[in-house]
Amino acid sequence: MRERLARRAEKDGFVPFDRYMDTVLYDPEVGYYESPRSPLGPSGDFYTAVHVSPLFARCLSERTRRAREQLGIGRPFRWVELGPGDGTLAATVAGCLAEGHAPGEVELVLVDRSARRREAALERVARAVAGTAVSVRAARSVAELGPFEGIVVANEVLDAQPVRRFRREASAWVELGVLLGAGGPTEAFRPAREPPPLLGEDLPEHADRIVECSPGAEALVREVADHLVRGVCLLIDYGAEEGELLAAHPHGTLAAVRGHRALDDPLAEPGGTDLSAFVNFSRVRQAARDAGLSEIAYSSQAEALGAWGFEKLFAAELATLRSGEAEVRLRLAAKSLLFGFGSFRVLELAAGGPAV
Repeated sequence: MRERLARRAEKDGFVPFDRYMDTVLYDPEVGYYESPRSPLGPSGDFYTAVHVSPLFARCLSERTRRAREQLGIGRPFRWVELGPGDGTLAATVAGCLAEGHAPGEVELVLVDRSARRREAALERVARAVAGTAVSVRAARSVAELGPFEGIVVANEVLDAQPVRRFRREASAWVELGVLLGAGGPTEAFRPAREPPPLLGEDLPEHADRIVECSPGAEALVREVADHLVRGVCLLIDYGAEEGELLAAHPHGTLAAVRGHRALDDPLAEPGGTDLSAFVNFSRVRQAARDAGLSEIAYSSQAEALGAWGFEKLFAAELATLRSGEAEVRLRLAAKSLLFGFGSFRVLELAAGGPAV
């Protein structure tokens, strides 16, 4: 990892934070997501809503069904997941797509920069679609797919895109990054070549104010817009509008997690620690508009799940249970999905015409 970071340092040894984060998370040989150890689940570093309850995936399956019907049954349809994790979400949705179409009509595509994560997810989803007319493959990027119709889902992907970090010092801005020393990377800064790009907000005057932005997250939205000819894109993540982030998080939102515990030092164990930051949805929504995508809805996760049939799906699941213990588990999981993800937002975007 030291060698990889040294290659990406500038002449003075400074590594801008987005470059540092990109290296420690996504280096194709020693990055965090290339570790043989899965980052998900009890033996990993974090959970997502997918693993709290199958109800989350079933709601997304219902949203997928509606989109496919409105696009037109009998037309080629791609269900594309960005950052498929261990394949749990795609495997569940595959069941929703397994009937009512001809061979070759429906394809699942698992998109991930990490070869190890792509292979693990593909193995799981391939088992789920075995014997059905649904096909599945993996890709490194949306750009590999060419133009397509269908649905794109990104659950907890934008938060893991590298961020640039700026801090206000007196009357000037500095850009944060790292320097490589004998004891490992240490926080460093340099005068910013330009102020942080803010949308409609006055530059905060407070000392030590940290502003984060993610060119990678915005580029990912543009990449989807360039290739999704007709359909819908669902972006699900924790974040807020820019003004909310500046007011609620004056010292930034960067978080480092390992073993389900937050670390005080985000530079500890580079390559062995998950790094993420709250999504600036103001910038993501602006990037989507600039790329030609239409906004269908922007809501909390609870509101989105409700619109996708959560109540009906919950009642149906409840009716199948045969023990009080199972009912308690289901109710606790449902409560977690609706109220335990309070900082999560869902942005629904349409491409190629009216909302689907």
